[in-house]
Amino acid sequence: MTALHSPLLTFDELTVQRGEIPLCEGVTLTLSAGSICHLVGANGTGKTTLLMQLAGLLPILTGEVGYQGAAGLPIQPLYVSHQLGIHSSLTVAQNLSFLLNLYGITPTGADIDEALAWVGLQGFETLSSNHLSAGQTRRITLARLYLLTPQVTPLWLLDEPFTALDVDMVARMEDRLREFADAGGAILMTSHQPVAVANQVLDLSDYMV
Repeated sequence: MTALHSPLLTFDELTVQRGEIPLCEGVTLTLSAGSICHLVGANGTGKTTLLMQLAGLLPILTGEVGYQGAAGLPIQPLYVSHQLGIHSSLTVAQNLSFLLNLYGITPTGADIDEALAWVGLQGFETLSSNHLSAGQTRRITLARLYLLTPQVTPLWLLDEPFTALDVDMVARMEDRLREFADAGGAILMTSHQPVAVANQVLDLSDYMV
């Protein structure tokens, strides 16, 4: 585990672009273990695009990215996005197991029960996911946060994780984000809502082309 306040992720002079169109240039950040950074900016500045670049889903054409002082990003960050990655033909429990398997975790039945109870889906384990509402489906993707630790996924990239959540669930989410950071993880996240647990802000509006 990385010691708190040690640089975990850095990027320098990064260009955020959609296709061939640059949205922001010169974006620079140091994200240390223990950091929760709220990524903000006007619509169209490329917040989701930046997260996708760091997740390896879009190329980084200009700028340098480093992890723990070395060039590149050799780890697979946890990326939670609007594109949920839920298979409608699988049950709730099967979908959560699949999402955790991607990070080398084989959860027990008790793990699944606890994680689903945490997001308010207790009793839904064997229900086919195509019977869920959009908000319930999103909670499956968030349930994995209950079981993932910095030892498994030290870097979380979260795109609007509070969307469609009630006040109580947002509070539980913020408690979990704080626990993860206190244990040595780092988080870069977007949210249209205030993020009370954030201790850092990156405003892409400052880097618009």
